[in-house]
Amino acid sequence: MKNKIVVGISGSSGSIYARVLLQKLATLENVAVSVIFSKNGLVNWELENTGVDPQSFGFHIADRNDFFEGSASGSSDYSAMIVCPCSAGFLAKAAQGLSDDLMSRTADVMLKERRKLILILRETPFSLIHIENMKQLTLAGAIICPAIPSFYSKPQSMDDLASTVTDRALHLAGINIQSFRWGQ
Repeated sequence: MKNKIVVGISGSSGSIYARVLLQKLATLENVAVSVIFSKNGLVNWELENTGVDPQSFGFHIADRNDFFEGSASGSSDYSAMIVCPCSAGFLAKAAQGLSDDLMSRTADVMLKERRKLILILRETPFSLIHIENMKQLTLAGAIICPAIPSFYSKPQSMDDLASTVTDRALHLAGINIQSFRWGQ
């Protein structure tokens, strides 16, 4: 049985993380992926990933306004959602339970069904409002995984550096991939 996950791409800078995540997911046979872009997420994708068509990965790209998508319902069998990158605006919507588009509705479903919601927050510095929203989501069961790369694996490229974050998110989602692990 395949793992089914949703990748939400919100409007923060850092869509390199989303591209690297989708590239890794495209190599896996045991994972079915649905992708949701926010309006600004698509704008940033086009600015930061010039010439890379998000449809080239072969995943279903959902209409951000289609509440009839499977991920909008608790009866769906999606096991996790990774929001990558996660903007402070999306963080706030999710923390307050605002479900005015498919991405925020899917996040709400993940929380209410006690499924994994992993937020790769791409914001700096954090304001107290951001910190309170992270606290609220953590208490609700989400996992805050800031886009803070590690260096001990000695990454050789920007994609390798981004992988230190996306690999961690995949492990948090329960998807086992080959990646650098400390002490191994």
